[in-house]
Formats: sequence, structure tokens, C-alpha cells
Amino acid sequence: MKVLLVFAHPEPQSLSASLRDVAIGELEAAGHDLRISDLYAMGWKAQVDRTDFPALGPGQRLLPVAASKNAFATATLTDDVKAEIEKLRWADALILQFPLWWFAMPAILKGWVDRVYAYGFAYGVGEHSDTRWGDRYGEGALAGKRAMLIVTAGGWEQHYGPRGVNGPIDDLLFPINHGILYYPGYDVLPPFVTYGADRYDAARFEMAAQHLRERMRTLETATPIPYRRQNAGDYHIPTMELRDGLEAPGASGFGLHLRASGPKK
Repeated sequence: MKVLLVFAHPEPQSLSASLRDVAIGELEAAGHDLRISDLYAMGWKAQVDRTDFPALGPGQRLLPVAASKNAFATATLTDDVKAEIEKLRWADALILQFPLWWFAMPAILKGWVDRVYAYGFAYGVGEHSDTRWGDRYGEGALAGKRAMLIVTAGGWEQHYGPRGVNGPIDDLLFPINHGILYYPGYDVLPPFVTYGADRYDAARFEMAAQHLRERMRTLETATPIPYRRQNAGDYHIPTMELRDGLEAPGASGFGLHLRASGPKK
């Protein structure tokens, strides 16, 4: 497989960096072709602003969606963004690796998504009609590829459990897994999450490393999270509400968007 790993942590001696090296070592040992986007090392520009759209006139109002659509269509996106889009097209699998900071990805990684997910590439594609609402949520430019998250969290695992005060980890990561990865078509694998990131000793690290090596060995074969496809009949179009009676007993919130008959995570 061709694998793109997008890494977002500023410290080369961090647990995240050490786990990244474990993942890289296992992927290379298995013969995968690997590219790395180390955002801090690259000095990645996180914010979307006028400099992202060189074709925009000096007095022209910046409408980010319209500017992104025009820049992608006319191949006038900036070179750094074009390079990342080319990597996404090249890769069979995408791994986003980051520490969970304030219940989300670091700003630099969110900025990578904001800038690289151009209109006409990652969104704004496909027919909008009474039977389809664009090529998204299981369809799109990145359909047929795989994606997963490698996440380090500071709190205890119980803090992110079903009754944990931080909220269930699957709910916290839903906007990324479903909204960023599944939206443009990726088959999204269950995330690899480590907890208590600041309290690791050698024994705990080796245990986590072993689990991560196994996840890398099954990157091609692991069963994706069973999200519902938008245009497969489960949702009313154009309201995009789930049809009554399709949910598993007791399911609500984000859980509504998992196929009840699908494999468990």
C-alpha cells in the first residue's frame, strides 16, 4: 500500500513522535510505500487567508468557499496545498496522528484540513437532486481509500469511557472520523488511542508499541467503522435525516449513523 502519515506534534521527543516512529518502522518492514507530512517540521501555515488564493483581486471580497472552488478549478492553489493534495491522491491509506488537545486536533492539523480539503476536491462534488445530495459520506474523490487516527490523550481511559466525564472517545472523535475522513469517501478504521500520555514508562510504552504494530499490520484488512452511506437510502433527501426505524434499539446521537447490522468496533 501507499500510505500518507500526517503528523502534528511539535516535540520530537514526545510520546506521539515515538509512536510515529513505531508505526513507520512497522509499515516499512511490511513493504508499504510511505510518505510523511510532519506539519510542525514543515512550518505548515494553518490559517486560511487571502494569500491562499493568488488569483483573488486586491479589492475582491474573500469568500473562502468560492475562492477555494475557483482556485482548485483553475489550478491556482498555492504550491504547498497542491503538494498535499497530490499526496492524498497518491496514497491508498491516510493516517492522521495527533495529541488530543482541548477535545480536538491541534490547530495546525485543523488548518491542514481547512486548506487542503479544497472545494471541488474534498467537498462540493457530485450531483444534487431529489435522489442524491452530492458525492459525500462514503462517496467522493477519496472513496476506496482507507484512513485512521493515531491519538494520544492525557486523561485516563475511564475518563473517556461510556460514563466518563470527558465524554466517550468515539463521540469526541466522531467529527474527525465521520466529518473529515468519511465525508470525502474514506473507509474509516477504528482509531488507535493511548491514554495517560504524560505518565508512560518503558513497560507501558512497549505495550502500546506492540498494539500499534498490530494495527499497522492490519491496516489493509481491518474492518472499517460501519457508517451509513448518505445516498444508499437510509436518509431522506434533501433533509438528510435518518429514516425512522433504521437505528439500533436505544441508539441516539452519533450512534444513529452506524449501521445496526454492521460489525462492532
